[in-house]
Amino acid sequence: MKYSQKEIMQYVQEEDVKFIRLAFCDIFGKQKNISIMSNELERAFTYGIAIDASAIEGFGDETCSDLFLHPEPDTLMPLPWRPEEGSVVRMFCHITYPDGTPFKYDSRVILEKAIQTASEEGLQFFFGTEQEFYLFQLDDLGEPTKIPYDHAGYMDIAPEDKGENIRREICLTLEQMGIHPESSHHEQGPGQNEIDFRYSDPLTAADNALTFQTVVKAVALRNGLYADFNPKPLSNQPGNGFHINISVKSASEANYMNAIIAGILDKISEMTLFLNPLESSYERLGKNKAPLYISWSKENRSQLIRVPAALGEYQRVELRSPDPSTNTYLAFALIIYAVLEGIHNKIKLPPSTDINLYQADKDTLVSLKQLPDNFKSACFKAADSPFIRKHIPEAILNIYCKQ
Repeated sequence: MKYSQKEIMQYVQEEDVKFIRLAFCDIFGKQKNISIMSNELERAFTYGIAIDASAIEGFGDETCSDLFLHPEPDTLMPLPWRPEEGSVVRMFCHITYPDGTPFKYDSRVILEKAIQTASEEGLQFFFGTEQEFYLFQLDDLGEPTKIPYDHAGYMDIAPEDKGENIRREICLTLEQMGIHPESSHHEQGPGQNEIDFRYSDPLTAADNALTFQTVVKAVALRNGLYADFNPKPLSNQPGNGFHINISVKSASEANYMNAIIAGILDKISEMTLFLNPLESSYERLGKNKAPLYISWSKENRSQLIRVPAALGEYQRVELRSPDPSTNTYLAFALIIYAVLEGIHNKIKLPPSTDINLYQADKDTLVSLKQLPDNFKSACFKAADSPFIRKHIPEAILNIYCKQ
């Protein structure tokens, strides 16, 4: 829903809002924020709120440290876990230099440019996400342990599944914020959970994915638990995935399903650094049903890309390699550009791999290309890619590879 600045000012006054969190994310996709009092909101809308960019990796240094946050009214959300009296709301911001020009390392701006490029070609992208996370117990000092909250398995129910009430609380909290989950269940790992979201436009989906992780951590902590989104929290258990569902609508009503798959498969090795940006990301790939081979198939969960059995508006392509440590804005932008290249270059869709890769023999697996199997290899692939250098600022690429 579109809101004007005047409507937001009126809402803040009528709902007794005392604190406003101005949110943004760093180049790794980690949410940051600064809180302002409600009487500072008009100034924020008019001039922006200054931050020290030199303290945020990749944003600048001490010689050029001033950046300004400008709240976007459309992103207003209440934070239901905060007090009702003197309530708190959050807005995402776009970031500018002091002269008002957009900050070139703002991940939201990079995604907005990709959306605009697609729109100019009559294409609308939609993304739906599926995020996995572990719930761990806290020790006597309130610090996280590696002791899972339960030892349930895939889609188990109570009493084995102790996370049922936590997931319900998360989903209800999200609904209070105007975000609507589609489903939730216990995953394969002990204490591992998954919550899925219906598709939406790329920017909304990316904002919601970032908000989701914040909500999960807040609700978990409120229940004396720690929510872990790391790619591989437990070495002998399934890692956490961040499955991305993609669909495209065109003004010409053309079907671009094949182009989505072909474009992503063609660029996936080059994009992997940004879809799997941590060393531990590569401990997940190829293990416990996480993909490793560059392949696709219909309905086949052993593949990198699968086409779920869905009809009409629910038709989509599911990319299964990303994990929750990805910067969702950069991930979505690169996926959009990869699909556009698939369309422009008429990249041929390779034959589907209609076998169970979990049970395939070595001769079959040797014939398939693999994703980068370690962080260093992913850096080389990205650094050597004209595609990445065209769409990701060099400074961001360098910082990712110097972690």
